[in-house]
Amino acid sequence: MIEEKFNIIQEQKSENVVIQVLEVKKLEGATNLQSAMQLFYTTQTGASMKMIKIILKGGSVKTESGALYYMKGKIESDAQLGGAVGVLGKMIKSSMNKETAIKPVYKGYGEVYLEPTFQHYFMINLTDDSVIVDKGLFYCCSGNMKVEAFVQKNVSSAFMGGEGFFQTKISGTGVVVLAIPVPENELQEIVLSNGEELKVDGNFALARTAGVNFSVTKSDKSIFGSLMNGEGLLQTFRGEGIIWIAPTAPVYEKMMFGTEVLGHNHKSGNNKE
Repeated sequence: MIEEKFNIIQEQKSENVVIQVLEVKKLEGATNLQSAMQLFYTTQTGASMKMIKIILKGGSVKTESGALYYMKGKIESDAQLGGAVGVLGKMIKSSMNKETAIKPVYKGYGEVYLEPTFQHYFMINLTDDSVIVDKGLFYCCSGNMKVEAFVQKNVSSAFMGGEGFFQTKISGTGVVVLAIPVPENELQEIVLSNGEELKVDGNFALARTAGVNFSVTKSDKSIFGSLMNGEGLLQTFRGEGIIWIAPTAPVYEKMMFGTEVLGHNHKSGNNKE
């Protein structure tokens, strides 16, 4: 039984669909010293292998292309391009968005398993709403939901926001699963209302609901002031809704590339003389 080998660490339900994140209880497949060492250090850091399991009870699920691992039951598969801009337009947008245009849909009765990975996952449950996410984060969603490229509304966000011209928009009612760069418990959910705004110095705002607008602004009233205070341009969010940010993501990125995480030029104010 697969339940004996995995823990269910996340679960969300929508109409006729249950989506679970399964975590491998223990990896014991080392066959040589090198793989044994990798497994040991992986375990010591707290990393774990995970897999998405989808239980279909007459419902459907839409996934990123190539995500399927295996499935069991009476399940039909279909590849959808979606939208009304035509195949060529979808292909062009997807290539610029680093997303695939074709989103396979699996429907029927049974179980669908997506590829195992050490990736982290985050689930959002939407009710007649939309969420706009960074390129490359979409992994799967309830099959009745619409997945399309979202075009940045102003030039500043497209050229200087760090996200390019396109992001990904998922709309409707159901469950959305994102593959995120940090564990879910390191995400911060920020709610904007009553004319509030959020300004972020970096590209670690991962997703937002459709009522939140995104632009790029200077951190000071003048360009000279922006250069002097060392902040430059800021991602700015205004409107009504929710923003999910990953404040620890830049730290992991610096570790990956072997750069200094905290130094005398760090903005935290720890640059003591």
